[in-house]
Amino acid sequence: MPHEAAPPGQSEGQMTDRLQGSIAIVTGAESGIGRAIATAFAREGADLVLAYLSDAKAADETARAVREAGRAAITVQCDHTRPDDVERLFSSAGDAFGPPDILVNSAGLDAPGDEVAEMDEETWEKMLKVDLFGPFLCCRAFIRARRAEGGGGRIVNISSVHEEIPRIGSAAYDAAKGGLRNLTRTLCLELAPDRIAVNNIAPGMILTAMNQEAMDDAEAREKQVRNIPWRRAGQPEEVAHLAVYLASPEADYVTGQTFTIDGGLSLNVGQGA
Repeated sequence: MPHEAAPPGQSEGQMTDRLQGSIAIVTGAESGIGRAIATAFAREGADLVLAYLSDAKAADETARAVREAGRAAITVQCDHTRPDDVERLFSSAGDAFGPPDILVNSAGLDAPGDEVAEMDEETWEKMLKVDLFGPFLCCRAFIRARRAEGGGGRIVNISSVHEEIPRIGSAAYDAAKGGLRNLTRTLCLELAPDRIAVNNIAPGMILTAMNQEAMDDAEAREKQVRNIPWRRAGQPEEVAHLAVYLASPEADYVTGQTFTIDGGLSLNVGQGA
C-alpha cells in the first residue's frame, strides 16, 4: 500500500442517523479536525453550533458543508479562554436550537517549540489557557446546561498523543494536553450520576494546518511518517468517525477513556534504541 493511501471514506449513503435530532457545539470548527467532526455530525443528523476564533470565512465554509448535509448550522465567534465569550456561545446555541446535547472541544494551539529555559511566562500561560482552560470553561457551561435539562449528554475532548509522549520544545503543550486527559477522567467520575459521558481522543500526526509543512512538502511528510508503523499520516475524517461513535448512543457505556488514533506512533517510542 502506498504510504499516503487512506482507507475509503464513509459515504453519505452509508450514514446511519446516529445523532438524529442532536445539537452539537464544536469549538475550532473553522478548520482541520473540528471541521471534519462538524461535517460528520451533520451527516449523522445533528444540528451544529460552530465556534471559531477569528476566521469567519472559514467558519462559513464549515457551515455550508453542514447545510449541504441537510442540517442547520450557526457560526459564533468565540475566544473560548474568555468566560463571557463561552457564556455567549451557549446562549447563542440555546436561542438557535435549544440546549446542546454534545460538546466537542477541538480548538487548540500547537507546541511553540520553546524549551523551558527560554520560554517566557506569556507563552506558557497562553498554551495552558487555550489548550486546557478553554476546554474547562466549555465543559463547565455544558454541564450546567445539561443539568438544567435533567442530565444526559456527551463531551468529546481532543487532546494529543503528546499527553503521554513528551517532546523537546513542547513542555507547555504536553502539560496542557496531559491536563486535558486528566480533566476528562475526573469529569467521568463527577458526571456519571448525570449520565453525561466524557471521553478523550488523542490524535497522532493528522494532516491539518498543525502539520502544514507535511501537507505542502511530500519529502518532509515521508520523513515524518517513517516513525509511524502504519507508514502514513492520518486524515481529519478518521478522527471524526471516532468522534461520531463517542457522541452516539452506541457509546453509552464508554466514559472516562482516551482513544489514541495514531497509526501505532505512540507504541513506536524507544524502538531501535
